[in-house]
Amino acid sequence: MHPFLAEFIGTAILILFGGGVCANVSLQKTGGHDSGWIVIAAGWGIAVFIGAFCVNEFSGAHLNPAVSIAMVVGGKLSIGSAIGYILAQLAGAMLGATVVYLFYREHFNVTEDLDAKLGCFCTAPAIRNFKQAFFCEAIGTFALIFPIFLMVTPRLASGDVPVDTDPMLGLGSLGLLPVGLLVFGIGLSLGGTTGYAINPARDLGPRIIHSLSPIRNKRDSDWSYAWIPVAGPITGGIIAAIIYRLIA
Repeated sequence: MHPFLAEFIGTAILILFGGGVCANVSLQKTGGHDSGWIVIAAGWGIAVFIGAFCVNEFSGAHLNPAVSIAMVVGGKLSIGSAIGYILAQLAGAMLGATVVYLFYREHFNVTEDLDAKLGCFCTAPAIRNFKQAFFCEAIGTFALIFPIFLMVTPRLASGDVPVDTDPMLGLGSLGLLPVGLLVFGIGLSLGGTTGYAINPARDLGPRIIHSLSPIRNKRDSDWSYAWIPVAGPITGGIIAAIIYRLIA
């Protein structure tokens, strides 16, 4: 499988399960309605594990532009490959969000909480302080990417994608379980301030689908905030890669 196709499929799976758990907890008349934050955090951890497990051997399972950009900064991925990865991730996230909407369409229709509907697609700050939200997203993503770098044997490599030089592949398929647990932990410990996007594609792709979907009585897609779950994670990922290169 081509790495770009793998990133598209893996990210679509990630959003199907991640966005799906948000919809199951947030929307009215679902079996999981109002089951709580720990269910959402667990669902996202499982979503990352499943999406990464399915495509790891083909692309290294970045599934996240912040990861791909960090790989460029870390000298592990070319800029050209990173652009292809990021476009595939964004498209996959949009597909995953579309399937979530179609799957829960009747529940979107009966849910009156407009913010809950939006929250099935993208994130929002609990307290609307954009500087603080940016900081939280950057730290949350640093807490994702820096441990991922440390989980594998340091092997700096430059150039295009050779799969045997991608550090995510060094984890092995079952070794991806710690990454899922890491995302679970970030959700439990650091996720309550902004909803822990920690992934530009995870937020931007579904936000676009929210704006385009014929959801009954929906609110705006909060585009004034949308740059933060993009710029914050990218910043955190770059810092993680720079520090890793300094100590590796």
